[in-house]
Amino acid sequence: MNGVALDLGIIQIHWYSVFLFLALLIGGTLAINEGRKYNIVDDFIINLIFWGVPIGAIGARLYYVLFNYQYYQDNPIDILKIWEGGLAIHGALIAGTLWVIVYTIRYKVNTFRMLDIAVVSMLLGQAVGRWGNFFNQEAHGYEVSRSFLEKLYIPGYIIEGMNIYGKYYHPTFLYESLWSFVGFIFLIIYRHYKYLKIGELTGIYLMWYSVGRFFIEYLRTDSLMWHDFRVAQIASVILFIIGLIIVIVKKRGSRFDNLYHGKELKDEIKF
Repeated sequence: MNGVALDLGIIQIHWYSVFLFLALLIGGTLAINEGRKYNIVDDFIINLIFWGVPIGAIGARLYYVLFNYQYYQDNPIDILKIWEGGLAIHGALIAGTLWVIVYTIRYKVNTFRMLDIAVVSMLLGQAVGRWGNFFNQEAHGYEVSRSFLEKLYIPGYIIEGMNIYGKYYHPTFLYESLWSFVGFIFLIIYRHYKYLKIGELTGIYLMWYSVGRFFIEYLRTDSLMWHDFRVAQIASVILFIIGLIIVIVKKRGSRFDNLYHGKELKDEIKF
């Protein structure tokens, strides 16, 4: 499979980059539209995304490089080759969350309000972005038979894309993409719940994504490792617990306090 979407000679545009851009565009547009409901001006979110994307990318790359230190120690120039893959979502989550915290504190905006808006967009972005792994033929699972893939009733081009050097592999990119998309639909529906509390969506996102990633990680062949443990599974357990705590804490008190849809809680930003 050719990972290059467009070859202009001196410049090559890779499918991986295309899908990351689409994920950003779709997720960003969704976040802007949701922000408008709470008096969050477009420029505020655009600026948040403008700086958040490179910060998240740096965090994702550093996280990946950290757990592949021996390779990059001998090949430091390869650290810059992000178009070849190697961006760890958990690194992006850590760096991106820290950025949102700093940014919202700076402009005195409810941090969980922005995180709630962001995580819905994140799930949709993750569902789209995973297809970049498909074209790079990476983030796949263990070897399987072609008949196994055919029994999954997935399109033929995906089956062929999972044919790498004559062997077929679990399309774990597809599993995670579908899990993220279903989670996105669930959050979109749940977001209309009358008594939804600010912060709940953030907690649910952490739990939802962590459950899916924990089990999908069992199938992957490229897991980042810490001793004999898969790093993504350790991170998933930690994030699930954090998400559960957030939901429990946010649910405490009167069902009418700290409502996501509460008009009195709309943010008026001087940006």
